[in-house]
Amino acid sequence: MNFIEVLIATLSGWVWGPPMLVLLVGTGLYLTVILRGLQFRVLPHALRLIWHKELSGEGDISHFAALMTALAATVGIGNIVGVATAISLGGPGAVFWMWMTGFVGMATKYAEAVLAVKYREKGEHGMRGGPMYYLANGAGLPKLAWFFALFTALATFGIGNMTQANAVASIFQSTFGIEPWLTGTVLTLLTGLVILGGIKSIGRFTSLLVPFMILGYIGASLVVLALNVAEIPHALGLIFYHAFNPAAASGGFAGAMVAASIRYGIARGVFSNESGLGSAPIAAAAARTQDPVKQALVSMTQTFIDTLVVCTMTAMVILTSHAWLDGVAPGQLTSASFGETLGHTGVVIVAVATALFAYSTLIGWNYYGEKAIEYLAGRRAIAPYRVVFVVMVIVGAMMKLEFVWNFSDLMNGMMAIPNIVGLLLLANVVKAETGRYFKW
Repeated sequence: MNFIEVLIATLSGWVWGPPMLVLLVGTGLYLTVILRGLQFRVLPHALRLIWHKELSGEGDISHFAALMTALAATVGIGNIVGVATAISLGGPGAVFWMWMTGFVGMATKYAEAVLAVKYREKGEHGMRGGPMYYLANGAGLPKLAWFFALFTALATFGIGNMTQANAVASIFQSTFGIEPWLTGTVLTLLTGLVILGGIKSIGRFTSLLVPFMILGYIGASLVVLALNVAEIPHALGLIFYHAFNPAAASGGFAGAMVAASIRYGIARGVFSNESGLGSAPIAAAAARTQDPVKQALVSMTQTFIDTLVVCTMTAMVILTSHAWLDGVAPGQLTSASFGETLGHTGVVIVAVATALFAYSTLIGWNYYGEKAIEYLAGRRAIAPYRVVFVVMVIVGAMMKLEFVWNFSDLMNGMMAIPNIVGLLLLANVVKAETGRYFKW
């Protein structure tokens, strides 16, 4: 077993090495160029479309519900722990490179959603779409589509399930003294209640939960920043200065070279917003719309909200505090930063936010797994998949998950490879659809 653990960890390190990060960011840059910087020019229009309701288009859920389902899966513990890790290992400059990843990732997310809606299929129980369909029907690569679905189904049980349940169980045990088995049992029941109703049930639930949890977290962050307003200019200065200059060791902070800022900023940004991984377009394909571009514009805002809003809130709270200079471990850094200003209330806020973020990720990734399983084995496989998915929640809450994290990272990377191939091969289709919509 030890050999397998080492092998998985090594493969994960290779897959998520510099070539993968360059490929993901490079694809985003390429799409940004051919789409004429669309994410910068039409963002206000995209934000307005979130609230637009189409009554006549094909699809199962509204633009808003599709966005909330995708946000449910992406706004997770990466927005809290991932940002803290980037700053701890890459210094304040990592935040700048996280922002850059978010900006180019918006173009990637847009392209994924255009293709997801354009090549989706109408099944017996609703719309079916995502990278497996645009790889098979658009790029003519059915074998690559099959592999994408396989990697997605496997990744679901890791990053979309057990790791999330374990994060909630751990923080509830340390903050409130609640035993992991009890947290796992409650999460299992809550997850089962939502996912058994399918995408319409998931869409309704996430439409209520996600805005509440995001606005609540942003509100708490703004309170901290208001109380530390004098520190904000200094924090912003650190971000921009250390994006291009080494961060010297200070207090308990070990220091970081510029290369580390770039590496960890890009890596955490990609992990947070999932642009290029191919997960979010599965939710986008369920949207009720007559035009692929409309849903793609809405989907694009997911990366903006996730990375450029929520992650920024976490980063600014950390950098306006002193905990990051005191050698606090990344897993506790955000909690310690809130606690420095708000006391125990701040620690409780982070614990509750972690629970909500992780739970929403469970719900969103379950849907991705369902669609992957349906592609691989047909509709009949969804019911047993749901049972296994729910059972693994309580297993994850009580496990030590180093192996599962490495396995999850590996499967996520393996998802990204066929998806990026599809995006590059079909980039001209995205360009043509965009030109038609905007009359270029």
